[in-house]
Amino acid sequence: MTGPIKEENDPQNLTRAAQGQEWSDPRAAQQARAAGSTNVAQGQQQFSQADLNRIVLEYLNKKGYHQTEATLRNEATKIPGAPTIPVSPATTNFQKPETIVSNRSNIHFQQQQYLHQQNASRQRQFDEDPQMFGRAYLLYRSWCENSLEMYKYELEKFLYPIFVQSYLTLIQRGDVNDARSFFEKFHSDHLLSHSYEIRSLAGISLPDHLEENEIARLFKTEKYHVNVSKVSMNLILSFLNENEAIGGGIIVRIINNTMSITTQVEVTSQEEEGNGEHTEGIAAIYQLLNDESHRPKKDTESSEVFNSKAVKLGKLPDDPEFVKELEAELQQKDEAQKDQNPEKTLMEEYEENFKVDPAGEDTPARESLPLPQKTAFDLKREITKIQDSRAKVKLNAVQASLPSTCMYTFHNTNNDMTCVEFNDDSTIVAGGFQDSFIKLWSIDGSPLKSVLRNDPYDQSVDGCRRLIGHSGAVYGLSFSPDNHYLLSSSEDKTVRLWSMDTYTSLVSYKGHNSPVWDVKFSPMGHYFATASHDQTARLWSCDHIYPLRIFAGHLNDVDVVEFHPNSTYLFTGSSDKTVRMWDIARGESVRIFIGHNMPVNALAVSPDGRWLATAGEDSVINMFDIASGRKLKSMRGHGRCSIYSLAFSKDGSVLVSSGSDNSVRVWDVKKGTMESNNPQPEKFTLESVLAAKNGDGGQPADTQDQRYQRRQEEMRKRKEFAATQDHMAVYFTRKTPVYKVHFTRRNLCLAAGVFNG
Repeated sequence: MTGPIKEENDPQNLTRAAQGQEWSDPRAAQQARAAGSTNVAQGQQQFSQADLNRIVLEYLNKKGYHQTEATLRNEATKIPGAPTIPVSPATTNFQKPETIVSNRSNIHFQQQQYLHQQNASRQRQFDEDPQMFGRAYLLYRSWCENSLEMYKYELEKFLYPIFVQSYLTLIQRGDVNDARSFFEKFHSDHLLSHSYEIRSLAGISLPDHLEENEIARLFKTEKYHVNVSKVSMNLILSFLNENEAIGGGIIVRIINNTMSITTQVEVTSQEEEGNGEHTEGIAAIYQLLNDESHRPKKDTESSEVFNSKAVKLGKLPDDPEFVKELEAELQQKDEAQKDQNPEKTLMEEYEENFKVDPAGEDTPARESLPLPQKTAFDLKREITKIQDSRAKVKLNAVQASLPSTCMYTFHNTNNDMTCVEFNDDSTIVAGGFQDSFIKLWSIDGSPLKSVLRNDPYDQSVDGCRRLIGHSGAVYGLSFSPDNHYLLSSSEDKTVRLWSMDTYTSLVSYKGHNSPVWDVKFSPMGHYFATASHDQTARLWSCDHIYPLRIFAGHLNDVDVVEFHPNSTYLFTGSSDKTVRMWDIARGESVRIFIGHNMPVNALAVSPDGRWLATAGEDSVINMFDIASGRKLKSMRGHGRCSIYSLAFSKDGSVLVSSGSDNSVRVWDVKKGTMESNNPQPEKFTLESVLAAKNGDGGQPADTQDQRYQRRQEEMRKRKEFAATQDHMAVYFTRKTPVYKVHFTRRNLCLAAGVFNG
């Protein structure tokens, strides 16, 4: 069917035929030769050029190639020779071509109709394939997860309505099994934020249910409103148009038919929208969810049910034999210090803050966490902790007191330092670097000498050491409670255990499939936990090279880990904006903490094990009650800057935070909670900043007016944000983002960061 059509539009074939040359189309040449084979067989000598032209023209007229015939006639006039005989239906024996033209037109029409039907069939098959809805949703979700953080929040706004509309469309079309499979596969993505709606939609199984279910009816009759920036909307449309054939077309139709989009100039952050009015989604559903007659419980109902699992947050009991030895040593020391008339004996300090009742209702069983047998060194370390606790600065007055803060600034790091960590007795600070090495510095001035003989690095006079062994950037560090070991996690997917006695690598732990972002020793030692880009956290012990537990449940990177003081629970913060609490003995999640709008970077547990502080890239610090899983309050003051580190004071009354805004901030933990009976703290003003930090170390002393003017100028350059009332004080650095805050056993706050001048 396509051969004749092609020949009409190829005048080269006609010219060659007239001149007796080869045809570019073998079929046309074959037909032409067959038509004149009898005459040609008698020899070309008896035929003139005009005779050949006439034969070809007759053949073309017979076959209905009228455009080709006209072209050949035009070309034949340019060839020298005798004039050609006009060929027409009257001078030939062939039939008139009208019927042939009509048949040819029908063929062309049928061909066009066939192609149109094929395209329509292909498009209909694409739309009606129920599997394409799942592929389209997965395509868009994967794209959102791999997008830049500044756009990710706005891009992910479309995931929930796309999920609901895809599910309802499958139900409406009668693809019930595919709809159920789609729902089971993807509903967990939205269970935390839209638990009531998801549970309501889960009961739909027939198209008739769409009218009976109020949530489904509203989604089918109302537009889902979304606020998004023009930049994000252009990114979405470009992506969907590029991937129209593999699912983008489905999402475009969902957006066009079921959503009302308001575009704005600037990209909005999650915190800004979270603090504003509810202007997105379907207003009728929002009113329905806040109507007590329709919904007796709040949107966190599912998390409350999940967080109802029993947990024991008390301290882990010690071995009875170890307790007897410890009490005997404490009594002996109290007798020796009797003449000094201390305000509180060591035995009293132990019974008040350290002794654990094994029969307590909130005390975990000692067998739940197998630990190696205690040694004489452990006994000595425990006595030192009790002595430091008795001598610590008291910050738990009627109004929480400000802690003293010591800042360590690292120069000449070429912006390669990635993490900082202090050891338990605050005598060593360690830094991890992009160049895959770790560097140690002595804080108290004591040399970092190895127990190995003839160690060439013992002669170092700068009080620092290098640990080399990783093949990628070092992202996490953690000292053991006894200060004899150091753990490091790296981009090379491994964790290394280093000896602080020999300054050598002892073990390389391999198990993660992606870079390991954080590592943390258990407060009891022996065990440690890791957080990785592979969306899992893992529990390890120092004497095994494989993980003991794999904690899987987060939907994105696990960025930070933190142990409960009794070491029987582990907290994990993730880029999926949630924090989970895991039971180490059972290996299951027993709490989930919701409240952040961006990835969680920092965790801290109060010394009594009752409260959890979380912070991250949304610049908000949330305080949770661990027993119930409920959020007690949110603390704001870091502006729009990411928060890097959190630390509770030893008495648990003060929380210290640090971040990329070049500051260390102090918070009253109990202020704004049910236990806040203390007076209002002083309001955070410019004068409080000046009082908190007068002058800079190593600089000539300025007059009071000079200091005031300089601080005013700095404040003009800083974009300050209103802090909540529990914000007590702030200590600014000049150009040093503060990576780490840490309380010593005597309640002195240490901070460390890298100078970015």
